[in-house]
Amino acid sequence: MDSTIASILLLDGLTNGAIYALLGLATVLVFTVTRVIFIPQGEFVAYGALTLAILQTGKVPGTVWLLLCMAVLAALMELFSRWQHHRNLKAAVKSAGRVLLVPVAIALLTVWAAPQQFPMPVQALLSVLIVTSFGPLIYRVAFQSLESATPLVLLIVSVGVHFAMTGLGLLFFGAEGYRNPSFWDARFDLGPVALSGQTVIIFACSLALIVFLWLFFERSLMGKALRATAVNRLGARLMGISTHSSGQLAFAMAALIGALSGLLIGPSTTVFYDSGFLIGLKGFVAAVVAGLSSYPGALLGALFVGGVESFGSYWASSFKEVIVFTMILPVLLWRSMQSGHSDEEH
Repeated sequence: MDSTIASILLLDGLTNGAIYALLGLATVLVFTVTRVIFIPQGEFVAYGALTLAILQTGKVPGTVWLLLCMAVLAALMELFSRWQHHRNLKAAVKSAGRVLLVPVAIALLTVWAAPQQFPMPVQALLSVLIVTSFGPLIYRVAFQSLESATPLVLLIVSVGVHFAMTGLGLLFFGAEGYRNPSFWDARFDLGPVALSGQTVIIFACSLALIVFLWLFFERSLMGKALRATAVNRLGARLMGISTHSSGQLAFAMAALIGALSGLLIGPSTTVFYDSGFLIGLKGFVAAVVAGLSSYPGALLGALFVGGVESFGSYWASSFKEVIVFTMILPVLLWRSMQSGHSDEEH
C-alpha cells in the first residue's frame, strides 16, 4: 500500500465515518432520554433515501400511506388513553386531533407536490419532513406506554419495530434498489485524492448538524429539558418536564438525523429496503464505543469505525463487516470489567 491508496482509503473512511457519527449521536440521544436501544435507526436512513427516489419519479412514495396509517393508530391510542384517564371526551378528541394534524398536513402536501416535479432540494426537504414525522408516532405507538419498563423489554420491542419497519419497507418500496442523483457534481483534485462535491456536502452537513445539536442542548430550553430527562427522569418530571414530550422529541430528532443521513448516502450507494440495518448497526457500534452516553465519544468512535471499515475492505473485503462488528467485543469486555456490579445485584 502506497501513500496514494492510503489517502484514498482515509478519505473514504472519514466520509463513511461522518455518516456513522450522525447515527451514533442519534442512538446516544434516544438511549439517554428514553433508555431505548433503538435498533431501527437505520430504517430512517433507508426510508429517507427511498422516499426521495420515489419523489424523483413523480409518484407519491409509500411512506405517505404508512405515515397516515401510523398517525391514525397513534391518534386512536391517544384518544383511548385520554378517555381512560380523564373521562373527558372533548379533551381526548382534541388531543387525538393534535396527533393527526402534522402527519395529515405533510401527507396532503406530498400528494399535491409529488406530480409537480419540483427541484431536487424541494423534494429532499419534503422527504425529510415525511420521515421525521415517523419518529414521534413510533414512540407513541411502541414505547410511550412502556415508559417505565426495563431496558431489556424496551430492547425487545425495538427489535420488533425493526422487523416491522423492514417488512413495511419491502411492501411500500419493493425489492429493487435505488440510487439518487448527486446534489453537487463538482470534483476537486487534492494531490492524489479526488474530492467529489457530494463528499463535501456530507462533511458540511454532518458538521452543521453536530454544531446544531450542540447549540440545541446548550442554549435552548427544550434541549435543556432533554438533558434533564436524560440525567434524572423522576426529577425532570417533578420539575414539570413531560417525559412523554421529551421521548417524542428525541425520536423526532433521531428520525431527522436518519432522514438526512439517507439523503447524504443515497447518491454514493444503491439503497434497498433493508440497507439501513447494517448502516444503523455501524452507528450503534460507534455509540457502544462511547458507552451509549458520550456524544464526543460517539463522534470519535464513528470516525474510527469508518477508518477500520475502509482499510479492512482493502485488506480483506469479504470480511470487512466481520472486522467492524468484532470491534464491539473488546469494548464490551473492557466495560464489563470496569463495572464492579450488575443490575441483578440491586
